[in-house]
Amino acid sequence: MKKTGAILLSGLLFSAFAMGMTLNEAKQQDLVGETFSGYLAPVNNTQDALAVVTQINNERKKKYAEIAAQNNMTVDQVAKMAGEKLVQRAASGEYVLGINGNWIKKTKK
Repeated sequence: MKKTGAILLSGLLFSAFAMGMTLNEAKQQDLVGETFSGYLAPVNNTQDALAVVTQINNERKKKYAEIAAQNNMTVDQVAKMAGEKLVQRAASGEYVLGINGNWIKKTKK
């Protein structure tokens, strides 16, 4: 299970898409943030943010399905497991969606 998480996170953290912007760049520009669901959400509903969210979430859903099939789990179980890790590992200055539904900008520990 630990190996599954590491493979999953490495693929998700460094995803890039056709517009030339990486996921990290979108996070640094406060366009998107991580959620406990395992999927990105737009921090600001701009066209760029929505494009990033759609692209990355489609990639994540495919990856979650692969991992779920290999580990006799549901896609939802894999997504939630990844979401917890992605929220926890979000860098200082990045947004995460709190359990209260409000965006929180992570700070240094």
